[in-house]
Amino acid sequence: MDLRLPALRTLLRRPRRLTASAAAVVVLAGAGTWTAAVASDDTPSVRRSDRIMAVDGVRLDTSYFTPAGAGRHPAVLLAHGYGGSKDDMRRQAEDLTRAGYAVLTWSARGFGRSTGKIGLNDPKGEVADVSRLLDWLAKQPEVRLDKPGDPRVGVAGGSYGGAISLLAAGHDRRVDAIAPAITYWNLADALFPNGVFKKLWAGVFVNTGGGCAKLQPELCRMYERVAESGTPDPAARKTLEERSPSAVGDRVKVPTLLVQGQRDSLFTLDQADAAEKAIRANGAPVDVDWIAGGHDGGDMETGRVEARMRAWFDRYLKDDKGTDTGPAFRITRTGGVDSTNGTAQLRGASADTYPGLRDHRRAIALTGGEQHVANPAGASPPGVSALPGLGGGGLAQLSALGVGVSLDFPGQYAKFDSAPLTRDLRITGTPTATVHITSTRDDAVLFGKVYDVGPGGTRQVLPAQLVAPLRVTGAKAGKDVTVTLPAIDHEVQKGHRLRLVLASTDLGYASPAAPADYTVSLEGDLSVPTAPAVTTAAAPLPAWVWWLPAAGAVAALALLLTTRRRTDAPAPDPELADVPLVIKDLSKRYAKSTDRYAVRELSFRVEKGQVLGLLGPNGAGKTTTLRMLMGLIRPDDGEIRVFGHTIRPGASVLSRVGAFVEGAGFLPHLSGRENLELYWRATGRPPGDAHLDEALEIAGLGDALARAVRTYSQGMRQRLAIAQAMLGLPDLLILDEPTNGLDPPQIREMREVMIRYAAAGRTVIVSSHLLAEVEQSCTHLVVMDRGRLVQAGPVRDIVGSGDTLLVGTAAPVEEPTVEKVAALDGVASAVRTDDGLLIRLEPGGTAERLVVELVRLEVPVASVGPHRRLEDAFLTLIGGSA
Repeated sequence: MDLRLPALRTLLRRPRRLTASAAAVVVLAGAGTWTAAVASDDTPSVRRSDRIMAVDGVRLDTSYFTPAGAGRHPAVLLAHGYGGSKDDMRRQAEDLTRAGYAVLTWSARGFGRSTGKIGLNDPKGEVADVSRLLDWLAKQPEVRLDKPGDPRVGVAGGSYGGAISLLAAGHDRRVDAIAPAITYWNLADALFPNGVFKKLWAGVFVNTGGGCAKLQPELCRMYERVAESGTPDPAARKTLEERSPSAVGDRVKVPTLLVQGQRDSLFTLDQADAAEKAIRANGAPVDVDWIAGGHDGGDMETGRVEARMRAWFDRYLKDDKGTDTGPAFRITRTGGVDSTNGTAQLRGASADTYPGLRDHRRAIALTGGEQHVANPAGASPPGVSALPGLGGGGLAQLSALGVGVSLDFPGQYAKFDSAPLTRDLRITGTPTATVHITSTRDDAVLFGKVYDVGPGGTRQVLPAQLVAPLRVTGAKAGKDVTVTLPAIDHEVQKGHRLRLVLASTDLGYASPAAPADYTVSLEGDLSVPTAPAVTTAAAPLPAWVWWLPAAGAVAALALLLTTRRRTDAPAPDPELADVPLVIKDLSKRYAKSTDRYAVRELSFRVEKGQVLGLLGPNGAGKTTTLRMLMGLIRPDDGEIRVFGHTIRPGASVLSRVGAFVEGAGFLPHLSGRENLELYWRATGRPPGDAHLDEALEIAGLGDALARAVRTYSQGMRQRLAIAQAMLGLPDLLILDEPTNGLDPPQIREMREVMIRYAAAGRTVIVSSHLLAEVEQSCTHLVVMDRGRLVQAGPVRDIVGSGDTLLVGTAAPVEEPTVEKVAALDGVASAVRTDDGLLIRLEPGGTAERLVVELVRLEVPVASVGPHRRLEDAFLTLIGGSA
């Protein structure tokens, strides 16, 4: 596992003053070099000077980046992650320098070309080094000073580097702002949670640094002692706590941006929560950002995080008070799956204040009587939750994609289930439960986790693959214990159950080697935090969405022309008042034909919140269906009901429909804004219903809105067209081939807009020939061929997981291993491919069990997915007529 995390380069804020005594910093003769990197004519050049500095007997390898122009600038110290070096921070340092900062990077003791023993951010070692680097910065003519010897400076970094930024703020009052990422507040709590040794992560941590011999002798002895006994002792806790930011928590009083990972079994969300509470209590501003990734993999959101950190610096180091640094609390949530690479698609939610981990708790009743749990001799076989060292390869993403890789062995766990939920439930924070535990030995170690269990119990997912270890002392006499479960953000859908599991073993932790029997019973409900104030953005679509396909003009004009030609229609169906679309026995013959049909006996239904893909080869009848849906042409037979109303040309319910079919048309001599205003006035609806500002934000045309449309490029016309289609924020949005003429980034943005538009409770129908886009964007499909319905239903049902899985691997799999995989229970065959393994399951075989077995065989799994894709399913359904 690479703990360097160069993607999380961190930025910082404003200044204070030095309390540590000054020590000599010597620049070794001949060690300095100077380079200038010129990016382009419109990007300032960056000067870089490399130096080896002698600091208290240790040589530190440094790089100093300054803008080419004259003047003084705020400074930023960028610290690297554990196992890395200053080179990991070069790109971010150059970016910050171009933004007007003087930046210093360095390799910490024991890493890169720096000498010395690794002290895990020892206050007398690595932390003291930071103060010496600040002394040096204060003497540089490019650095802005608050007073002599006091540079305007921020400190940032990820993981190991994040901790040094917190420690520097606590030890040196000259630090003005910090932005630590995916790091720890209390290292003892991180590696010894609730008195249980996190053995796999501790081992990865030590080995990534080069082994025990690279550590300070005291740290090496501490690690070997705990690793051998499997039990943390008070001296070990004291050693780690002395090196933790929590030791100086009452002295961290600078603006702090805390970025923490949701997919992180090393430094969990509760570490950032503890930091937020302590720093805010000191009176400093603190913002919290939960990103999608972490030490276990996932999306690190590098671009967004770097932009937010830069804004943080601008406000607190440059004193730019007008800079928007973002919400007090932001969280990234998954919103669908990108089938081309298996990653979860992301959307943001936020709150004006940080809710903590226990906000607005809801009680969930659980059932299950007293249960007996065995801790086997040697704690083997161990259960499986997180997989340290493998998560970056993709396994940790599987739970977000609906595939559980957790494994609990029969007889080694107790489970307690809720009834099926009657409505969706969003859990944001730490669930808790009180249980009674009795052990045949004085100490008991258990691992708590909450599963999301699908209908019928056919699938259970462990959110973020997180588990909470718990050591219970004095358990022989029986004891009530409150289990604080891992902090998560997870939506449990209606009809799913919550399952509390208490297991005796876990692969990532040290359990007692001596056999024991535990008795576990419930003492109350499961309490889950809901944080209702955390919501998606108030605007129906984010302002940064620039592109979406052209929309609505032809349909709008047709509706306008037919408003006075209404005909009598059947009465609305009250039972369908909340159903966006019902099509029943719809038929349309070709002109002058009695037996040739463009659409024949078509029936399907669309619900709120769906993104429905309308698929079919050329001539399948898709566009004809959409034109009838919008009232542009009349069907020969059957009916279309939108929110219970029958569609006829000019039907009033069409005001709830926005559409793009056959291209957009605008009056070329009018400006973009004038075209939109004219269109809305022509509908006869009140100006306040237009939501014109939101539509113009979506268009993203800026000053071009005042220009005549005849001067617009095709892309600009498309953006104006989608703004027109969304005027009034229609409940049903119809798009016919929306991606025509868009480049890949624009297509991706359009896809995200559709998903978010439907997530707000509206409905989108899209007709497209790009099957990969439909598979990624749509929740449901209607497949047509020769005018008839071939199949309708959820995408996953039509694609079908089948019995064949494609397992991507980070490295080729040797033939002996392939043979072992083929011999596994539940596996019918296994064949090597260029990218991994093609595995066919026997009846009853599951992807969840397969992944666990592959991990045990040390197969470097990078991804797991159905071999059959939408293209395969589509061609099968239409018999190759495409």
